[in-house]
Amino acid sequence: MSSELRALRDLTHVRAGHPFRGTVPVIDDGNAHVIQMRDLKPDGSIEWQGLVRSAVLPNRTLDWLRDGDVLFTARGAHNYAVCLSNVPDGVVCSQYFFVLRCKTDALLPAYLAWHINRAPTQRYLASNAEGTVQLGIRRGVLEAIGIAVPSLMRQHQIVELAAAASQEKRCLEALIHNREKQLDALADALLSPSHPNRQAS
Repeated sequence: MSSELRALRDLTHVRAGHPFRGTVPVIDDGNAHVIQMRDLKPDGSIEWQGLVRSAVLPNRTLDWLRDGDVLFTARGAHNYAVCLSNVPDGVVCSQYFFVLRCKTDALLPAYLAWHINRAPTQRYLASNAEGTVQLGIRRGVLEAIGIAVPSLMRQHQIVELAAAASQEKRCLEALIHNREKQLDALADALLSPSHPNRQAS
């Protein structure tokens, strides 16, 4: 399977999240909702209803987040990408993200996020992370990632396969969780004072 390898900087516009100074201030009547690191779920989804409302400067040219934008977590031990969908109006992200927006229709945003999250790119990011108190990925390091760009048909196939794998994982995790609950219930029953085999202390 052949594919063209191109630098991420040639395929996407990369910009930092909104430059809040420190903690995002909660302002109930603010003009924006803000995605923070804590808003990302383990499966990469975002609970839009849980976003805090804040204020962004009106004299700043705002580029609101939109469907197809890819958020990259630039801080911490885990640096991964999330492709946004069903984005409400008036949403920005905090300064701890980079926003990737595809320059070309030849690259699917969901495929880009998948590519960044796979082992080869993750090894590259881990080897180039910097920082003493908290690791981080510089913009130049991110922009230098090599992205394999197969045909759109192949990209669609990969995205669909990844979605199926994620669904399988959720189902298996639900089964494991239910089985653990059954075992806990069994243990509770065995330790109940009314159980005939329980010995009096």
